[in-house]
Amino acid sequence: MHERDIFDEKQEIKRASYACPHCRERNDYDVRWMKRTKKKNGPRNLAEQDRARYEKSKDYMVRIDDQLMCKNMRCRKRFEIPSSQSVVFI
Repeated sequence: MHERDIFDEKQEIKRASYACPHCRERNDYDVRWMKRTKKKNGPRNLAEQDRARYEKSKDYMVRIDDQLMCKNMRCRKRFEIPSSQSVVFI
């Protein structure tokens, strides 16, 4: 059983405020997330173990973007998103 059998996927854009580590200027950036929501009707013909896995599963989001480009015209350097959180349970 694959995750695509359990979840519907949809891309979402969230706005977040980050400071560039090079120039220290703070700006708002659009960060892409993949939102995975549990399907209403589970897949058919599941084994007992897969059915238990389906029942336990929750909606969650996975961050797609790992790096951003500074919006300051003089800097324009790439930097990593400074949070260690790349998965969020809804």
